[in-house]
Amino acid sequence: MRVRWSLRRGYLETENGQGMTGWRGVQSELAATGYVAADDLAMALHLSLMLGRPLLLEGAAGVGKTQVARTLAALKDTRLIRLQCYEGLDASHAIYEWNYQRQLLAIRASETEDAVFSEKYLLERPLLAAIRQPVAPVLLIDEIDRADEEFEAYLLEILSDFQISIPELGTVTAVTRPMVILTSNGTRDLSDALRRRCIYTYVDYPDRATEMAILRTHHPGLEAPLIGQIVGFVQALRKEDLEKVPGVAESLDFAAALAGLGINDITSDPVALQAALVTLLKTQGDRAAVPVEVAQRIAGKAA
Repeated sequence: MRVRWSLRRGYLETENGQGMTGWRGVQSELAATGYVAADDLAMALHLSLMLGRPLLLEGAAGVGKTQVARTLAALKDTRLIRLQCYEGLDASHAIYEWNYQRQLLAIRASETEDAVFSEKYLLERPLLAAIRQPVAPVLLIDEIDRADEEFEAYLLEILSDFQISIPELGTVTAVTRPMVILTSNGTRDLSDALRRRCIYTYVDYPDRATEMAILRTHHPGLEAPLIGQIVGFVQALRKEDLEKVPGVAESLDFAAALAGLGINDITSDPVALQAALVTLLKTQGDRAAVPVEVAQRIAGKAA
């Protein structure tokens, strides 16, 4: 039985519209694009797509939450629309606003009030744009925990009914339902109302086997012993008392740096290893906390 992706429905379905590929299929498709997903993440994404529910990914910065949305958009060959959240974010920056300059010019040209509050003066922001695409996009609401609690109320109508009320124009109903992914670094508690509307999973730092698979995928030229050393070193470094714990992206940069420096054994050149730590340690305090002797101690255990 052949399977195809239904962009309008937002999930994988068979030709006759019955049945969907399982979460292993989603996991395999992600892996084919270079994203190695843990079982629980692949299952959560599969259920989110199957049920048409937003997916809430919570976890520390740098574990690959945002990359899930990028990978899904690339995999499905559709547009990624990103709303980056921040303190003070309001509807005018997230949903829509009016082009006031053009409206003033139109009023001076004797246009009526009804005319200036029409479609041609409307500026789409990410949430409105996401529900007006002819092909269902991936809508990434990134770091929702950075936004104020009040902003979550704006999301509820969209995530519940996929429609937006514009007083001057009426209710805008979704042309297609976007595939919605929200991320949170856990800096504040999210409302129960928002959580109830989402499929949820916690994205942790990868275990050793998963992180090795990630490095093999992105750096196929690295020898297996070096990959093992890199993963052992990075995972041990995450247990140190650091201000900014290195994530997966930093681990990949570290591997690229070692390869570029011609290092095949992380214990062979302490100076080069210390230089490569600029890819992992991103504050002066963390650099000071991992001097040469500490780096060598960690490298020795990882070797």
